[in-house]
Amino acid sequence: MQKQHLNHCNFADHYYNRIKLKKYHLTKCLQNKPTISELARNIPSRSFSSKDFLPIKQENEKPLPENMDAFEKVRTKLETQPQEEYEIINAEVKHGGFVYYQEGCCLVRSKDEEADNDNYEVLFSLEELKLDQPFIDCIRVAPDEKYVAAKIRTEDSEASTCIVVKLSDQPVMEASFPNVSSFEWVKDEEEEDVLFYTFQRNLRCHDVYRATFGDNKRNERFYTEKDPSYFVFLYLTKDSRFLTINIMNKTTSEVWLIDGLSPWDPPVLIQKRIHGVLYYVEHRDDELYILTNVGEPTEFKLMRTAADTPAIMNWDLFFTMKRNTKVVDLDMFKDHCVLFLKHSNLLYVNVIGLADDSVRSLKLPPWACGFIMDTNSDPKNCPFQLCSPIRPPKYYTYKFAEGKLFEETGHEDPITKTSRVLRLEAKSKDGKSVPMTIFHKTDSEDLQKKPLLVHVYGAYGMDLKMNFRPERRVLVDDGWILAYCHVRGGGELGLQWHADGRLTKKLNGLADLEACIKTLHGQGFSQPSLTTLTAFSAGGVLVGALCNSNPELLRAVTLEAPFLDVLNTMMDTTLPLTLEELEEWGNPSSDEKHKNYIKRYCPYQNIKPQHYPSIHITAYENDERVPLKGIVSYTEKLKEAIMEHAKDTGEGYQAPNVVLDIQPGGNHVIEDSHKKITAQIKFLYEELGLDSTSVFENLKKYLKF
Repeated sequence: MQKQHLNHCNFADHYYNRIKLKKYHLTKCLQNKPTISELARNIPSRSFSSKDFLPIKQENEKPLPENMDAFEKVRTKLETQPQEEYEIINAEVKHGGFVYYQEGCCLVRSKDEEADNDNYEVLFSLEELKLDQPFIDCIRVAPDEKYVAAKIRTEDSEASTCIVVKLSDQPVMEASFPNVSSFEWVKDEEEEDVLFYTFQRNLRCHDVYRATFGDNKRNERFYTEKDPSYFVFLYLTKDSRFLTINIMNKTTSEVWLIDGLSPWDPPVLIQKRIHGVLYYVEHRDDELYILTNVGEPTEFKLMRTAADTPAIMNWDLFFTMKRNTKVVDLDMFKDHCVLFLKHSNLLYVNVIGLADDSVRSLKLPPWACGFIMDTNSDPKNCPFQLCSPIRPPKYYTYKFAEGKLFEETGHEDPITKTSRVLRLEAKSKDGKSVPMTIFHKTDSEDLQKKPLLVHVYGAYGMDLKMNFRPERRVLVDDGWILAYCHVRGGGELGLQWHADGRLTKKLNGLADLEACIKTLHGQGFSQPSLTTLTAFSAGGVLVGALCNSNPELLRAVTLEAPFLDVLNTMMDTTLPLTLEELEEWGNPSSDEKHKNYIKRYCPYQNIKPQHYPSIHITAYENDERVPLKGIVSYTEKLKEAIMEHAKDTGEGYQAPNVVLDIQPGGNHVIEDSHKKITAQIKFLYEELGLDSTSVFENLKKYLKF
């Protein structure tokens, strides 16, 4: 599978997204702060998530007291703001007294207290790069604010350019680097800013460079990873004391430390890679805090050691997780460590006191399905947001001094009263309990007659995406039932949940999906003639396999950039990510067992003359992760099988519709493409014979057409 999703972790990024409150206007936003389950090779996507609520200033608004802390200011300003009226805008970063962000086609900065005004300084015009609709994917500011670096992409391509702008009375672009993946600034002993960055070629990231600017300009390769199954990612610890070079594949990692005070010194190895051992590093007060799966059980646990004795034999166990727990993220503060967890399909925050090793576990509201992290530098507060597929993000802050969790006050989203969220379990055929999350209108009557949209992913140890999507909310408002099936192969219940659904256990995920849909029908949620199924990328494997094995469970399917030809893709080692994917799908080229197992579930290999649900596929012309060739081959073979079945069935047979919508560009998944959203909804409504007038009218409240 030509993808970059992994079951790894990433600690707090140094930028965040902003939400302005404004009536029914959602613009594009960057979810650039990967969580633990998305470390390093995340596919940067533009999604409806955010990092902070900053309302639009109102006329005649009274100034807030200067001594009020940041959280109280936000909460006070939100009290009169309707939560459902807001605008999501692009990523930004705070550094010193300035906020750096994208305004129109420019990289700009403004003073922190003026961030909501139009009083900003233009640093660079993206139009100079002559790209089609460029946007800023990531921003990093040098420690003393002499330089700012920004990674710039376009929506129809994964290629990126990193620009470095010298900050002065007349800002000027100092340098640009193509195909940069991750990058961080440090300052050397001579007070010179050094930019470390990783170079990505053909979706592979193996090289680390370091560059300086000004009078002492240089650019040199610093490290090259020789094993093609690994990739490299940079992370600066939250206190900026160390720059970490993370070298990892699906199951194994190795970390080197670069001294943030002496970046030209040789890096220090924490622990040489050991097959099956994952570990990730933070730093506080000369101690390393290491999140790792070493030891039994092979789930993540928190360990620590002195920074000058980092090897594995010195790691001391500090905190263990409960069974069936997913570590979503970790944030380090002066006196506290905060763990963001998912346990038994519910969200928790564990606050660990580092002075006395105390632990406080907070169960979060049951409606919440996902975290959105904030890169707050305030040592007194830990802010974050909670969201669900049908509810916009809501702001929360844990205040260490009071030992309490505060939520934003003000207008309550009406969806809380008009909808229900249920958490159920299905029993797979081997007896394993599979969690599901279900949404529907509170006043719905006879749910068996309501349309059902099932979501599934089940690969790479990645959680099923449950961030806010306005089109999902509109569907619930229109009477649909939404069901999210957290099958094996995903990461919702920890590392073992992933292990039980990869390689020669991939069929567990298919069995789980089948059990979930049958359980939903058995408990009165819709029926096969009104059941639809959706997935993107690797989720297409399970959807395609279910269409072959149990098509009678479904009426219609929508897929985006789906992986449908597992066998031929994994046997083609010329594709850029095949070697990195061996730990997930197996090696059919050299292992006959893997080859025969893949043949059992591969969607393309198992197409046969039978009745299929109608299928709508969105593919991208130059997608390097899921090659278009495999999708086209699948579609052609499927149509031939349907025609053969129709011929054998005779007159009166209503053949399913198969639609292949090939979009231009080389991106992998464009999450908030209005064209894609409307095409998929139109397809589902037509297949189920439903009137779509009201759903499109409601959708216009959220999306600009």
